[in-house]
Amino acid sequence: MNMTRRVALKAGLGTALSAIGLPVLRADDLRHHRKEGSVPMSHHLDTPLAAQNGQLYIDDLYVFSGDGSTVFIVDANSNITGVYQKPGFHPEARYEFKVHFDGAEFEALTYRVSFGEADSGGQQAVRLHALTGSEAPKDSPAGELVLEGRTGERASAGGTRIWAGGRIADPFYIDLSLLGKVNGAVKNGTAVDLSAWRPGDAKNSFAGTTVESIVLEVSHQHPQLRPGARIGVWCATKLATDAGGWRQINRAGHPMMWPIFWPDDTDFSNPANTRHPSQDFQRRRQVHRR
Repeated sequence: MNMTRRVALKAGLGTALSAIGLPVLRADDLRHHRKEGSVPMSHHLDTPLAAQNGQLYIDDLYVFSGDGSTVFIVDANSNITGVYQKPGFHPEARYEFKVHFDGAEFEALTYRVSFGEADSGGQQAVRLHALTGSEAPKDSPAGELVLEGRTGERASAGGTRIWAGGRIADPFYIDLSLLGKVNGAVKNGTAVDLSAWRPGDAKNSFAGTTVESIVLEVSHQHPQLRPGARIGVWCATKLATDAGGWRQINRAGHPMMWPIFWPDDTDFSNPANTRHPSQDFQRRRQVHRR
């Protein structure tokens, strides 16, 4: 769950920051609550299921310090999913930021973002709830309503600001031809052979793609997100079930390991998306014992 620094913030992330009124910073300017840095990793199409409904699949998660605040950003619904892509956020889903403190196994703060049906102009109602303490890991508590707004518009209340909307240029950069070489080497247990590759051949496979973004800013006056707090962050999407409960669909905040080490191991990656991170270590030990 801990974060690593990205080399630079691309234009798409800058657009999302500008939408909520935050200054656009270089990654070198960012300082997280921990010395290790701030910005976590991509999660694009981590399993084959990711192409089935892009609204429920997370592409990127960012966490960093703003101006006297903590900023959380999640990108979802990349149009790289092609014909399956639908605009906007899923109206029957929850998009949740999960915050752990001091290395705790379970989160003690959850920010839950939900959306209404799109109107004729494509706008959706936005609701932000906060859950704290023992309620934070649970689906059943309603939590405290922090604020309400509309997609494409800034909303604020009590030291919290939010903006949600799209289509934002995808800030992630990767050359998938290189990823293919890495995957092949890992699968075969060999060294990565880049002898035929030249830097001038590098290309961004996500160039021209867009995402939906949720940008949440919480003041350092928050009793838990104070300066110096040691936090770990992940996020999840959850979908309402016919039985009246919630099913976790996707999660992000881990290193980009599944697409590299287990790109075809859906027996591991699909269930992993639906469980809590606290269950990962035990599950992986079970897999190794087979």
